[in-house]
Amino acid sequence: MRRINIFEKAGSFAENKDIARDIRRDELFPALAQNQKVILNFDGVDATTQSFIHALISDAIRQYGDRALENITYHRCNDTIKQLVRIVVDYMQEGIGENSP
Repeated sequence: MRRINIFEKAGSFAENKDIARDIRRDELFPALAQNQKVILNFDGVDATTQSFIHALISDAIRQYGDRALENITYHRCNDTIKQLVRIVVDYMQEGIGENSP
């Protein structure tokens, strides 16, 4: 299991898409490739942008599909962050469904 502490990398306001990309590329993708469970820990993060969440998880969902949805969990999210995660996950699932044969 891999725990990724978002606050340590992005601070209390997670908005930098380059940081999200680095987390995705350097930590999230390698863990998913090994079929590891991943905890995205938002403890200490007061706010984030939808673009940060999108940069963090959308390519993982696109590339790993259900494996990403099953293996990624979100800890210590406030209500706003939970809503942003839901929006991005729902958006990505709709897109995957449209591209299915």
